[in-house]
Amino acid sequence: MAYHVKLEAYEGPLDLLLYLIKKDEVDIWDIPIAQIAGEYLEYINMMKLLDLDVIGEFLVMASTLIKIKSHMLLPQEEAGIEEDIEDPRSELIEQLLEYEMYKERAKTFKELEEAQSKLFTRPPTEIPPSQPIFEASLFDLLTAFRNVLKERAPEIVREIEPFKFTLEEKVDQILKRLEKKDKISFSLLFKECLSKGELIVTFLALLELIKQRRVRIHQPKLFDEIAIYRCPA
Repeated sequence: MAYHVKLEAYEGPLDLLLYLIKKDEVDIWDIPIAQIAGEYLEYINMMKLLDLDVIGEFLVMASTLIKIKSHMLLPQEEAGIEEDIEDPRSELIEQLLEYEMYKERAKTFKELEEAQSKLFTRPPTEIPPSQPIFEASLFDLLTAFRNVLKERAPEIVREIEPFKFTLEEKVDQILKRLEKKDKISFSLLFKECLSKGELIVTFLALLELIKQRRVRIHQPKLFDEIAIYRCPA
């Protein structure tokens, strides 16, 4: 079952690289390729596990990272040869810097647009206005889901039977829970799941609700716990 995911903005291979660089707090001018490539492949494996139909371009970038890694593992030229050797990461770093600049400009334009929209009345939101808002990305969701899988692994010894939950049933369950509470934390959403299959279907149901703009996800700051809110009808 291929699941087509498209959140509010398209997030591609360079977005994932920038996300990992910020998460690991590494220098963009001196990327530890072996470390980043390993993590990058882990996120691709997560996408495969979830059968997300978004991994084509990510695989191309993965092959680029592996190629750079292999170049960096080759023995250096013998001492005495004064020829400068180009850093195999240089082209990728240039791409990342250019893309980061583009994203910053796009963010500035979006902020100006939002400031302009505040001149007009808007419908009330269920999110407290005093709360700092940070829109979580697909990679934030994947990171949070990976943590859930790791935490729940000791509890879920085996699949007792094939999971019986449909995507539609899980969508309804999430919405009913949000009728009782203003928000649900990401980790709490998965607390009652009894199998790996149920965890996966619950995560896909959340992505479906985000795609339909029926729920919104927020973080107080980067890499914090994700909160899930129901969008006003």
